[in-house]
Amino acid sequence: KGVLTGLAILAGVVGLVQEAAAQGKGLDEPFRGPYRKSLEGKVVAYVPVAMSFDLAQGWLEGLKKRLEPLGVKIEVRDPNWSTTAGAQAMTTLIGEKPDVIIAHNPDVQTYARLLQKAESEGIDVVQINMGSSYRTSAFVGADWIEIGQRDTQAVVDACKGKSNKIAIMQGQLSAAASAYTLKGAEDVLAKHPEVKVVSSQAADWDAAKAKGIAQTVLKQHPDLCGIVGFWDGMDIGTAAAIKEAGLTGKVFLATSGGGEQKGACDKVKDGSFDLDLSYDVPTQASDMAAIIEWMLSGHFKAGTIKA
Repeated sequence: KGVLTGLAILAGVVGLVQEAAAQGKGLDEPFRGPYRKSLEGKVVAYVPVAMSFDLAQGWLEGLKKRLEPLGVKIEVRDPNWSTTAGAQAMTTLIGEKPDVIIAHNPDVQTYARLLQKAESEGIDVVQINMGSSYRTSAFVGADWIEIGQRDTQAVVDACKGKSNKIAIMQGQLSAAASAYTLKGAEDVLAKHPEVKVVSSQAADWDAAKAKGIAQTVLKQHPDLCGIVGFWDGMDIGTAAAIKEAGLTGKVFLATSGGGEQKGACDKVKDGSFDLDLSYDVPTQASDMAAIIEWMLSGHFKAGTIKA
């Protein structure tokens, strides 16, 4: 019955096209109106870990560019690196009932129950880059384990014939981006028992803290041959410590980030970063916007899809 109904609709559309063509007139596209109506006036609430850095700013600009012309309102709630403020913002939003919440989780646990509650209240939830232990309707983000594997393999390869001493500069220990990247690093190191990790510390995404840790490690191990960093925004500090020690080009620094010109590409060009894997913020923003359009125009019940 469904197939026959679909064929009947298709036949009707074809008939309208043929009639319009015969009369030399334009034809109103039949699916555009319902699509635009499904987005007009919808509210998307965006909760990054903070708005003070390139990833969060890039995602917001990409979302605005794509969704605002369609009549979607984007609201930002900035916790400014405070996990408590972020949880409070999420709780308030659940009460306000926007159509979609975009969550950039500070760790894998804090927002988990809140995201589940949001979906139970009929709010679609998209998680960006750092997911929680609860999988919502959609996740857009990097494959952190692969990033950890590729960065660590590059450091291992660069250390061949040298001391085989490396350091790992983690982010925030319970954040998905840090915990999963570490697993990728461990996968590679398990295959290379000759490589010794002399330091594996958390700099909490802070460039100043990363610099201090790197300075100490380089003083203790002047023959260090490589560092696996977990975010280029933080590893600007790691690179500064290497440069101050006169070891740029001698200590191989691998990291990752969203592809910012000043904080990433230029650092590769001047030799501060030997490898910077980009997960491309503009593309991520476009992916988020597309999946939001799909969810809203498809009228899915919140929490019933896992994309």
